[in-house]
Order: sequence, then C-alpha cells, then structure tokens
Amino acid sequence: MSCQVGIDLEQMGENGATATDAVLLDMSSLDLVDARHFVELCHDRKLPVLAVVSRDTVANYDPSLNPDELVVYPVSEAELAARVKQAMFRVSGPEGLKTLKVADLTIDLERYEVTVAGRRVALTYKEFQLLVLLASNPGRVYTREALLSQIWGYDYLGGTRTVDVHIRRLRSKVESPDRTFVETIWNVGYRFTSPD
Repeated sequence: MSCQVGIDLEQMGENGATATDAVLLDMSSLDLVDARHFVELCHDRKLPVLAVVSRDTVANYDPSLNPDELVVYPVSEAELAARVKQAMFRVSGPEGLKTLKVADLTIDLERYEVTVAGRRVALTYKEFQLLVLLASNPGRVYTREALLSQIWGYDYLGGTRTVDVHIRRLRSKVESPDRTFVETIWNVGYRFTSPD
C-alpha cells in the first residue's frame, strides 16, 4: 500500500481539495482545541485522522477527541502502516468498493440506490448518508453528536433529535420486525449490526 499521509491546512481551510489519504495529528504539538478543530475538518472531508500520543502522555488522552485511530509512539513502521490502513478502512471501506452488501441489504454507492431483498427503497440524501456511514463501519458506535457532525456538519443548528428522527425514518424503510440493521446503544448513539 502506498498512501500520502499528512495535511496542508491551508488547502483544507480554503476548499477542502487535497490529495491526502490520512492525517496524523501530533498531540504533543497541539492543544485540545486545535486538535478538535483539525479532527472536525478531517471528518467533514471524510479524511481518516489518527491522533499520535507518547507513552508518557497516553494516560491523559481525552477520548472525546474522537479520531479514527489512536497511535501511541514510539511505534514500529509496520504497526503505523497497519493503523493507517485501519483508519482508511473505517472511513472509506474497502478500497475500490462500489457496493456495500449486508445480508439482503445492498447499497450502490455510485447510483445512490438501496435495495432490501431485491426491493428498491427510496431514501432521502441524509438517510442514505447515514446508512452508508453506519454500514461502512459495522460494530462502531457513533454518538448522536458524531453523526450530527459527520452528516450535517457542525454549522447545523438543529439538535441531536434530528439524528433520532432520521434514524427512525431510515429504520422504517430498511428494517422489518425480523430484520434489524441499526442498533440503538442507549444513552450513547447508534451502530450498524449484521442481522443474524
């Protein structure tokens, strides 16, 4: 695997155009406010972001920063490469993936089409984005705030109730009493789960 790891903050601030595959944040050179800002920028642009902390400071790490991966240094080159790959997979799914398929749910990422058991399901754009994000990261729990940030952006003035409403509508369209794809994690958020 070859990928460019890094970031040009001016490009991200201007138009988001970047050829970067993943972003490493050196937490020893950033305060928490700046780190949160960079994580938000990366999430808005669907860029995998890895927070890098030293072994000496890992006990003080704040998990609410919510990067895609945490790296504790010193770290071997092989482990760093594996963690970058993992973060890229969490954000983008398998390389070259055009269709997500779980049980009888199929999501066509190029055509923006969803089918369940061969029946086409009409989703709004936000419902589609929610489904793709959750299905691309099965098992990962997303807080309502994280979903609001990644799907609506932090400039959205609505509250987290918006997420609940969209999840409820999404469920009503793709699930049935005997088939559940989106699981509620009470007092936390939601995760995608494969039906048994």
